[in-house]
Amino acid sequence: MKSAFLKAGSGALLIAALLLCASAAAQDRTLREHLRERRQAQPVPITAPGDYRYSVKHGGRTRLYRVHVPPGYRSETPAPLLVSLHGGGGSMDYMARDENYGQLSHAAREGQVLVFPNGISRFRNGMLATWNAGACCGAARDENVDDVGFIRVVLQRVLGQLNIDRQRIYATGMSNGAMMAYRLACEMPELIRAIAPVAGTDNTLGCAPGQPVSVLHIHARNDTHVLYEGGAGPDSVDKAQVTDYRSVPASVARWVAFNGCQRSPQRVLETDGAWCELYAPCRGGARVQLCVTERGGHSWPGGVKRTRGEAASQALSANEVMWAFFTPVHAPR
Repeated sequence: MKSAFLKAGSGALLIAALLLCASAAAQDRTLREHLRERRQAQPVPITAPGDYRYSVKHGGRTRLYRVHVPPGYRSETPAPLLVSLHGGGGSMDYMARDENYGQLSHAAREGQVLVFPNGISRFRNGMLATWNAGACCGAARDENVDDVGFIRVVLQRVLGQLNIDRQRIYATGMSNGAMMAYRLACEMPELIRAIAPVAGTDNTLGCAPGQPVSVLHIHARNDTHVLYEGGAGPDSVDKAQVTDYRSVPASVARWVAFNGCQRSPQRVLETDGAWCELYAPCRGGARVQLCVTERGGHSWPGGVKRTRGEAASQALSANEVMWAFFTPVHAPR
């Protein structure tokens, strides 16, 4: 009996030792991966307009992103930068197609550098990707992917390649990308000056921005995916992949409170089928604005993409409205 007990005890000690060794080996691998990621070479400076594609190791994954430098870029003049985040199930390439959202044409007119990061995807080309925006969406949420850290790395790399005006770094996004823009405002207020989410609400799990961030929210009243009054609509994807979305009014009210804005809005735009209301003044010169189209469904106003037969609203242009909103927002904090 004593011998059997000793053998059992020795076996337990051996298993414990093996587990400790395995844990130490895993920690060592994680540390090595982290050091390799930090040692990644800074990409060479960009000296000419054009489209550039990059990959970077982050969080043990190879992540993708694109940079579009408009024709009028001159290295001696600091340029504004817009981070543009694709929707869930999309990709950076889809977001960057001018025939879908018109962002490249608009950037050419305004001299704006565009950065298109890619969410996580099981495909090498980055298709069907999602963002971890907190309560949404898909594999990125379920695997708790560090998308904020990834976008921070992307911005640090781009700031080393181009002459960017650091007071004019903005973010926008469509649907799940809009939700990710809200998360950037929560967790990167020192870099992101303002955001313009389109067709996606604030579904962050926690938010305590250290400084004000201006917010322009754009949404269609008849969105059947991300419902204006909250919840996932009848045309949403598998409910397990998304969440019970926070409503548009609740998202806007949240940022009115965060930014210490005047609670009564002013109607600043009204067209046939659309209107905008501005909450200002706010702390630190920030502003919060809501723009609503009556039609258009789950789409980018002024764009051409159709969702379930619903044409994008032409009552206003998301690109034009957000640029007008961003432009006066770059006064020093």
